[in-house]
This record gives sequence, C-alpha cells and structure tokens, in this order.
Amino acid sequence: MKRILALALILVSQAAAQQQPSAVDVFRNDDKNKDCKLSPDEVPEGARQNFKKIDANNDGGISTEELQTVLDAMRRDQGKRRPAAAAIITPDTIEVRKDIAYAGTDNARQKLDLYLPKKRASDKPLPVIVFIHGGGWKQGDKASGAAQVTRFVQGGEYAGVSVGYRLTNEAQWPAQIHDCKAAIRWVRGNAKELGLDADKIGVWGTSAGGHLVSMLGTSGDVKELEGTLGSFTANSSRVSCVVNFFGPENFVTMVAQTSTMDRTTKDYPEALLIGGRVQDVPEKAKAASPVTYVSADDPPILTAHGTKDPLVPYDQALELDAAMKKAGAKHLLIEMTDGGHGFRNVMLDARVKRFFDIHLRGVEGEISTKPIQTEAKR
Repeated sequence: MKRILALALILVSQAAAQQQPSAVDVFRNDDKNKDCKLSPDEVPEGARQNFKKIDANNDGGISTEELQTVLDAMRRDQGKRRPAAAAIITPDTIEVRKDIAYAGTDNARQKLDLYLPKKRASDKPLPVIVFIHGGGWKQGDKASGAAQVTRFVQGGEYAGVSVGYRLTNEAQWPAQIHDCKAAIRWVRGNAKELGLDADKIGVWGTSAGGHLVSMLGTSGDVKELEGTLGSFTANSSRVSCVVNFFGPENFVTMVAQTSTMDRTTKDYPEALLIGGRVQDVPEKAKAASPVTYVSADDPPILTAHGTKDPLVPYDQALELDAAMKKAGAKHLLIEMTDGGHGFRNVMLDARVKRFFDIHLRGVEGEISTKPIQTEAKR
C-alpha cells in the first residue's frame, strides 16, 4: 500500500475508514523525537509545502490540535462534495474470519468477525480488542466494527473481534448482554488455539454498544446476567478494560434528562429493549443500567461523551463517572466539548490507543482527560 506522503492528503483520505494508517498513526510514526509535535524535518517532503498553513500559531511545529483543526475543516468540505462514505477495505496484512458462531446457534446475529494480523509484532499471545456496535439495540451490524478494530490489528500488536447480538425486534433484555458475554467467553475459550491472551481482553462500543461494554465492565461478577449460551460457560466473561463512547448508563434518570428523544412513548429505544416504558417498569430499567452494578473491582473505563449529545445526555457520562469514583474504581471521563451523538477526533484516537496500550500491553504512560473541542455530528 502506497504511503500517504502529503499531510493534507492524510487528512482528506479519512484513512481509518479506508484502513490506511490513521492520522494518529502517521503522526506518531513521523514524530521521531516524541515531543508531540511535527517539525519541518519530520514532515514527509511532499507535505512541507503545507506546513505553514497547518502551523496556525507559527511556533515551528504542528501539534495534534492543529492537525485536528485542519481535519475538521477538510471533512466539512469533503462532506459537501462527496456525501457517500468511502468503502471499507481490509488490508491484505490482516486475516479475516467472518461469521463465527459464538453461542452454539445458527442465528446470524449471534456471530462474530475475527481479525488477526498475518505478521505479529512478537511471539507473545495477542491482546484482544472487542468492538460492539450501536444502533439503539434495534439496528446496526457487526460489520461496522471492521474500521474500528483493524487499525489496531494492522500493526501486529492486537487481535480484533466485532460482535453481533440479538436486536430488540427479536429479543428483549437481558438477551443482548447474554450474547455479548457469550462472545467474550468464546474469545477466552479459543485463546490458546488462536494465540490470544485470555487475560487481556478490552472492549469498545458506541451508543447502545457503549451501554453494552459498560455493562460488561460493571457486571463481571453478576451471575444473573451471564446467561447459558455457548460452549464455554465455565469461562469468565470479565474484561480487562472498557472504552465507552456516549453509552446510556442509567435508564431511570435518563427519562427526565433533556434530549431530542421522546421518552414518553412506548417505542423509544430503552422501552423496546426492556419491554415497557422506563416510567412503568423502573425495576427492569434499573437492572439494565450499568451504574447499578458498579463496584471497586471493576476494570478501568474510559468514557468519551459529547456535551451536546441530543440523544444520550452528557449527564449519563457524569453519572457513571461519579459512581465509579465513589466505588473506588478507575474511570477516565473525556468531555467532547460541543460534541453530538458521534464524533471522530485525532486527539481522542490517540488517547484511546494509549488506553488500550496501557491496560492490554503493559505500556507505561498517562492519559490526559483535558476536554477536547469538537463539532456536533448531529
């Protein structure tokens, strides 16, 4: 694959979506002295003509903040010219095994896709990043996880998994978490055969997927949420760390929080999930809320949430943050200032990468929780 030479072209290409090296990866690789800035000498020769345009404060270096500013502007322009998203192409350096049944059924929703690097960075078992898609528990597909996990897998340091689960048109809660836990047990049960590290499994989800990964993190010791699916019921479904993007955390309180979602009807997403309006079945709503199960031994959770999210209020992230800290569990809350229900940000990408590296690969480091200015997606 041809290396992206011009820094401006790195931004336009939306590399992560096309499975080229992401802007974060290119930035990190070119930052030879690791000072978190690119000097003219560190920028590829073909991009130097754009250096001064991107170096907004004229300090002689391009920071991730300046990179993000250009990225936002060029994506806005690209959206006007080309509304259709680029096709996702899996690099030929990755082995893909699709539609693996993890629950012992033929149900198309109870399958996962596995992504393995053809060339591993070491001979050690690979840690695993498991992605769980969003869609209000009523739509979405595991195919959307390809763009998320393959950018980690292509470096040879991780294996990736994208999980499908039963939607609300087929089954109500707790079927969804039963599916996700069965998928984690499948990964653990097949770890030795696949060369994976059964003790280093991280999960990442967005929106409804954020809810499900939060639940995986907080309910690792809750027997009634385990289910009996699959061939590995004796294995643990606990995970090592969680990345939660704008997931609902407390169904009971969310009803009263400001949003554009009409949560007085019988068919809003949470109502469809638990089989009734939250207002009418508060005990079911509580049982389906990750904050209900927070305890001191929960794995570290990183939450990123937009302050202007119109569907899942930012207060949901604040509630999880307060509950985790009260229990003595580790929680990192990254405020996406002015962000909506969905965002992509080069600085956030870097923090997520570092979070997984720290908790799954044992790499030393610190993660900033400084708010990130972004733009609302919707």
